Amino acid sequence: EVQLVESGGGLVQTGESLRLSCQASGFTFDDYAVGWFRQAPGKEREGLSSISNNIGSAYVADSVKGRFTISSDNAENTVYLHMNNLTPEDTAIYYCGADRQQWNPNIPHLPRYWGQGTQVTVSS
Repeated sequence: EVQLVESGGGLVQTGESLRLSCQASGFTFDDYAVGWFRQAPGKEREGLSSISNNIGSAYVADSVKGRFTISSDNAENTVYLHMNNLTPEDTAIYYCGADRQQWNPNIPHLPRYWGQGTQVTVSS
């Protein structure tokens, strides 16, 4: 059974940082790309970043470039989203997704597999 489990969300203040984790199981991690999305109340789901676990290429959406980065620990089957200088506009549920092909996070994409999400709340 494929599982993607996000963790690391929480309540932080403006300007602080968080690292989200996406623990994957049930598929060959190296054969997939994993990425991050978020959805704020009343807004559409937004692509943030993706990484190819096979070749290590990483993309970050223009909307968060310079503040967010993505990394992968293939030994732990885990992908991380590092978020810096958070603002209240970053408040959302953050999801990870996995697919065979890496995608450009600036273009709408629906990965084959999804996690349940983790809440990030940034207070002003």
